[in-house]
Amino acid sequence: MASAHGSVRELHELSAEEEEQFTKLFKRLDASGDGRIDFEELREGLKKLGVHSDQAEKHAQEILKKSDKDDDEEIEFAEFVKYMSEHQRKLKLTFDKLDKNNDGRIDTEEIIEALRGLGVHIDKSEANKIMKSMDKDGTLTVDWDEWREYLLLHPSADLKDIVKYWRHTVSIDIGENLCVPDEFTEEEKVTGMWWRQLVAGGTAGAVSRTCTAPLDRLKVLLQVHGANVARGGIAGSFKQMLKEGGVKGLWRGNGMNVLKIAPESAIKFMAYERLKKLFTREGHSLGVVERFCSGSLAGMISQTSIYPMEVLKTRLAIRKTGEYSGMWDCAVKIYQREGLRAFYKGYIPNILGVLPYAGIDLCIYETLKNMYLAKNKSQPNPGVMVLLACGTISSTCGQLASYPLALIRTRLQAQTTPIPGRDTMVGLFQGIIKDEGLRGLYRGIAPNFMKVAPAVSISYVVYEKTRSALGVGAK
Repeated sequence: MASAHGSVRELHELSAEEEEQFTKLFKRLDASGDGRIDFEELREGLKKLGVHSDQAEKHAQEILKKSDKDDDEEIEFAEFVKYMSEHQRKLKLTFDKLDKNNDGRIDTEEIIEALRGLGVHIDKSEANKIMKSMDKDGTLTVDWDEWREYLLLHPSADLKDIVKYWRHTVSIDIGENLCVPDEFTEEEKVTGMWWRQLVAGGTAGAVSRTCTAPLDRLKVLLQVHGANVARGGIAGSFKQMLKEGGVKGLWRGNGMNVLKIAPESAIKFMAYERLKKLFTREGHSLGVVERFCSGSLAGMISQTSIYPMEVLKTRLAIRKTGEYSGMWDCAVKIYQREGLRAFYKGYIPNILGVLPYAGIDLCIYETLKNMYLAKNKSQPNPGVMVLLACGTISSTCGQLASYPLALIRTRLQAQTTPIPGRDTMVGLFQGIIKDEGLRGLYRGIAPNFMKVAPAVSISYVVYEKTRSALGVGAK
């Protein structure tokens, strides 16, 4: 070890303070104490040092790749110090680039300006959150020591990668409509990373929806047929579905549910980008209210565009064996029997349901995330699993508020012939309350919640694998 120290001092002219810092860090990562750090030790060491478990593996891979010069898949002390010295030098260059007024500190305005230069617009409150995650002394500014400590274990010193570390969450599809799309930098839009992110999200959504399709079909049947199906409970309903259509019948309507992901995501993304420009005044950043309005309107536009596919999905899910030969046959028969207007049955409750769902979802999501950040000030990015937990809880609350409208929408979509007094949103609502009580407005919510956990787990795994395959985040 001594010779390694000598060679490092000679090559890099480390100060005594730097050598002591790097030696302590190396010993903490070298769990076996053999003077070498392998991938497992590095990954587990990063977790112990505060790097989120979902990020630790990627960070470890990048650090090993950049520091292991002799390709023996282990990092010796000399390699470690060489990498850390070079990484620290790059971090200093990035710090100096951000420090526009050269006062040796980065403030919120400089953070906002740096992000704006990369095409990401945030307001002062968001910039303050980023600042607080780095600020150790409570000055609401970040000096070089705080900056270095915060990013020393991050594998990149590039500002664009640091921005992603601050900003990006994951687009997890659990079968519900996400109302506020993710933000992308100008570079991501130019290089095509934005569509790779959308493809990864779409693929994850397709796989998770397919895996949880039986629960989704059960939800639709309970919504449409109410107490008639509910008498046998969830287990009895599944037996009834198997008896009528076999195992294959459990996936009725799933093809259309998967098919609508691509146009819905693309339209929502394009509409969101346009609306952001309308809501943002020149020289101002996009705040939470503007994001909510832009996202909700983008969701409404995409829903309006693909709504006929929603009607087809419902009709295909509740169909009897042999009723339709496929999607096209279903569409033709609906048009012939009921006309073009049938493809927009239930449209009003569907659109009305977007606002309470989006408002409650976004409000609770932001509140939970902020509570976590307040208790874990050293973490800039809550991590995927924390964000998924926040998203699941907020989505559940949003669904509880908007579910009656979703149920009314589904029943109207399923009506092949108008039922006097129950062919409108208000009439159907009154009829359900009269016949089934308040409980009738929540038929099918149990299987809807049952599918959340598996959908989230499947989506997360598929999303990460697809992102990796498409080169998202790769250097």
